[in-house]
Amino acid sequence: MLALEGKVALVTGGSRGIGRAVALELARRGAEVAVNYAHHAEAAQQVVAEIEALGRRAVALPADVGDAEQAAALVAAVLDACGRLDILVNNAGIVRDNLLLRMQESDWDAVLRVNLKGAFNTSKAAVRPMMRQHFGRIINISSVSGLMGQVGQANYAASKAGLIGLTKSMARELAARHITVNVVAPGFIMTDMTAALDESLRERLREFIPLGRFGTAEDVAGAVAFLASEEAAYITGVVLPVDGGLSM
Repeated sequence: MLALEGKVALVTGGSRGIGRAVALELARRGAEVAVNYAHHAEAAQQVVAEIEALGRRAVALPADVGDAEQAAALVAAVLDACGRLDILVNNAGIVRDNLLLRMQESDWDAVLRVNLKGAFNTSKAAVRPMMRQHFGRIINISSVSGLMGQVGQANYAASKAGLIGLTKSMARELAARHITVNVVAPGFIMTDMTAALDESLRERLREFIPLGRFGTAEDVAGAVAFLASEEAAYITGVVLPVDGGLSM
């Protein structure tokens, strides 16, 4: 369980939901963790406290990853605080759902800026120190919406599909430096957003999932931790759905 001991991880959007679960799982497996947040400082500090209770070092770092300068400063802060960066989990994301005909250009731009450009910004900043140490793991959190599309999510689905293309290009570019780049694509995961759905709607959604249940943030975190580990050293450029069979 301590396969990541001595490694340093940065989890963007790490204060809540899937990001929080990923940060905690990486810490359980031995990593020091930088928890990035944009708005929820108190929640990020709570994650830091939980990680420290596990006996691991952690730090909460604010940044809007959609801004290139802030993303670069975020990575620099991780290097300053921890001395290295081994694992980058691009999890930060937002939704601005609407039907295409009603979608505002500002909602399109906002989602692409955070979900796709944010991953580009942080990856670009993280790649240089990873190349110097001839080691790195980059895991991008996409979605089954990026694989299948979804009504009312043209912007979100486009951003998550774009992450897959970005991942494959990065995987090819960075393989020679022993840096792997992979995607985890969650399906319907129990978060604050899905918990707020009407129970009848949740039941209808479950009918489309072969395993018959929503996933948990911990299901996603386990997949991320695997891809960050040495056991996944020969895996790069892949998309791993964590969706109960929804996208097959």
